[in-house]
Amino acid sequence: MMNFSKGFRGAFAFLVVFLSSWRSSTGDPRTSVVAQYCNSTLSVSGAVLADNFVPAMDNVSALVNRNGFGTTVYGQAPNAVYALGQCLEDLNSIDCQLCFSEIRSQLPKCYPKTGGRIYLDGCFGRYENYTFFNRIFDSNDTSVCNNSRNSSNPRVFSALLKEIIGNVSSTAVGNNGYAVASAPAPNSGSSVYVLSQCWQNLDKSLCNSCLAAAASSILGCSPALEARALFAGCFIRYSSSLFWNTYSSGSSSSGNNDLPWIIPVSVVCALLLIVGIVVWRKKVIWRKRNANYLKEFYQPGLSPAISQSNLHFKYGELKKATNNFSQSNKLGQGSYGIVYKAVLSDNREVAIKRLLLNTRQWLDQFVNEVNLVNQVRHKNLVKLLGFSVDGPESLLIYEYFCNRSLDFFIFDPSPDKHLDWEQRYDIIQGVAEGLAYLHEESETRIIHRDIKASNILLDDKFKPKITDFGLARSFPEDQTHLSTGVAGTLGYMAPEYVVHGHLTEKADVYSFGILILEIVTGKRCSNAVGPRAGQSLLAKAWNHYRSDTLNEIIEESIYAESVKDEILHIIKTGLFCTQANLHDRPTMVKVVELLRNSKRVEEFVLTDPPFLDVSVEDVEEGEVSCLLSNSSAPALSTSERQLSGR
Repeated sequence: MMNFSKGFRGAFAFLVVFLSSWRSSTGDPRTSVVAQYCNSTLSVSGAVLADNFVPAMDNVSALVNRNGFGTTVYGQAPNAVYALGQCLEDLNSIDCQLCFSEIRSQLPKCYPKTGGRIYLDGCFGRYENYTFFNRIFDSNDTSVCNNSRNSSNPRVFSALLKEIIGNVSSTAVGNNGYAVASAPAPNSGSSVYVLSQCWQNLDKSLCNSCLAAAASSILGCSPALEARALFAGCFIRYSSSLFWNTYSSGSSSSGNNDLPWIIPVSVVCALLLIVGIVVWRKKVIWRKRNANYLKEFYQPGLSPAISQSNLHFKYGELKKATNNFSQSNKLGQGSYGIVYKAVLSDNREVAIKRLLLNTRQWLDQFVNEVNLVNQVRHKNLVKLLGFSVDGPESLLIYEYFCNRSLDFFIFDPSPDKHLDWEQRYDIIQGVAEGLAYLHEESETRIIHRDIKASNILLDDKFKPKITDFGLARSFPEDQTHLSTGVAGTLGYMAPEYVVHGHLTEKADVYSFGILILEIVTGKRCSNAVGPRAGQSLLAKAWNHYRSDTLNEIIEESIYAESVKDEILHIIKTGLFCTQANLHDRPTMVKVVELLRNSKRVEEFVLTDPPFLDVSVEDVEEGEVSCLLSNSSAPALSTSERQLSGR
């Protein structure tokens, strides 16, 4: 009994020693934001930048989580994303992940600017649309001085500071870019602590140059007792308090005879349990803090009926359902999120949209989509099953459709993707009925604003479902139109909306007309090809209409004399929807009527479409669009182009 008691006391002593040392070894992720800088220039295309930004941040996050540092390049100029991430060397793996996760959440605030950088006390992140990896200086380089507390002996403090910063910087150059040191401040009873860090992509020469400039800059903060130098290629911090992490080995070989060589299994299990709890606790604290950041945006926008309903899912459950957002589960990527297939705990297959750009603009779209889609119910509209706002990223849960979206079929020449005319006609009619419901039959008048092939999902019977309501807008019955910023997909947008921001239901009618032409011809409305590609799809269709040769643009695989008149009627209905004057376009209710009577061909008068006299040679290189404009029409500004997306 005596030996057991003695062994237990020894195990308990070991536990106390271990926990004491382990507490110091877990460290502090230091996620406080010191400064964030965003470029003043807007990207050429906000949507393309978003498509590149998300995978670029995925790549650099994975590298930082594994190595504490990483660089990546994704996409092509002028919307390429060059990204760099760096944890300070004193952070362990867990704290590095926590710190950089905060950067992952905060850095997108710079979107849709061409670049930005952010300094946390424990890590650094930056993205640009050009290579900057070997640049150590730029116009944002600065020192941040905390003047709330100053040294009582400025002259002596400045001399000490100069000496220790010089020593630490020199040591860092020869020590993989990192060093720390401390020294007692004379006649003050306190000490000075200094940390220097270069980004790991720099060689010794560049590191030395960066730290020398940063040291000179930060010395100007004296006699402040706390300061940081924030440079493009390096970071220096000094303080009168110890701020970096000090890790203990956790060993205790002090000669304590009561400490047994063999620790009981139960004690080892207890140790592992406690370690796990502390790590879990740290992650929970970070997640709650990050979630609160999102909820600051969400709560004013989400109606109480929705935020308190059973639509809300836990982030952890959805992450598990997607196999940790595995690439193998990825269904597609849009302008502000990635869609994954997921299997919920009740074995339901769903589609989860992961909103990664948690900026004010994108969160507004998230709230808008939740509020609007929750109000509508129609067989040709995708049903919202739920959402999540309690994690570091916001998520939307929709019905899953195995056939994915319409663009996978009408633009793919593969035989297994072929849709016959009857299927295409059913899709056209179903989309028309869904839009007619949104415009005139739902409780709230809704304009979708982004009707296109990739936003039409197909169920197992190839019935269409309209999705992606992030840009949709609603307005009262007594209001004739909205004046709003231009958003949508260039090529599908009505001319009065692009030029004047004048938004009515007729903007959806125009987009639907373009969609009809794509479905019948199998050709894209807009395509990233050379500027000599010829006329746009819309211009080509109108030219064939005027020369009475519309049958020449029908996709060969669906053409047959038995359905020729019906297809020609559908094409004319599409042209009817794309007329220049919005008042000349039909309502979607009228379109549904025309489609249902397609076998009894109804003649209607068509006028010319907007700005027909310009060919693709006049369109900006690399952006062949159905939207035609002449020299007298206002040109799209850079900001309008980036808002429109693609």
